[in-house]
Amino acid sequence: MSTKPVDPMRSFVGVMSATLVLEVIVVLLALPVVAKLGEGLGTWQGVLVGALALALLVTCAFLRRPWGRWVAAGLQVVMIACWFAVDVLGVLGLVFGLVWAALLWMRHDVARRMAEGRLPSQQPTQSE
Repeated sequence: MSTKPVDPMRSFVGVMSATLVLEVIVVLLALPVVAKLGEGLGTWQGVLVGALALALLVTCAFLRRPWGRWVAAGLQVVMIACWFAVDVLGVLGLVFGLVWAALLWMRHDVARRMAEGRLPSQQPTQSE
């Protein structure tokens, strides 16, 4: 009985999607900050936070495509650029930017090891 080898790159899609969903939740938690310290939820600051959360959520659907992970990383740059509007978004952009840098580095490392044939799933198994 032959089993299909597991593709390690598929697991990164799940991890990246989970990271984006967590980021959506954290960004939406900035809404009370905008309501209290900003100009209010109905202003451009509140709309900015909502639009950014929506963009992060929609990006989850595109992570299977090669450019999807770069869109997610680009949204971190957008969040850092939003520092002028809502300070909290800039801080969150820095924190999640570091998380995405680590995820992209790990994915690159696994791809390199896979190309070299050094992954444990690529090693021959001993017959019993």
